[in-house]
Amino acid sequence: MKRIEIIIASNSQTKIETKGFVGAECRQASQFIEKALGQQTDEVLKAEFHSMTSAQSSLQCGEKH
Repeated sequence: MKRIEIIIASNSQTKIETKGFVGAECRQASQFIEKALGQQTDEVLKAEFHSMTSAQSSLQCGEKH
């Protein structure tokens, strides 16, 4: 299940965490929230960011059908 969590600390700092996304689709999904919140100060990429979907994997490996 894909979801976006917005965590607001008591000092008003916000954190956006995406879950269930693969590859760069997490950035696309949370982009509108990031713009609304203002300037980004830090980014931590999870292992899922570096994962590829099966379609991306087939294309990059040059698999022929």
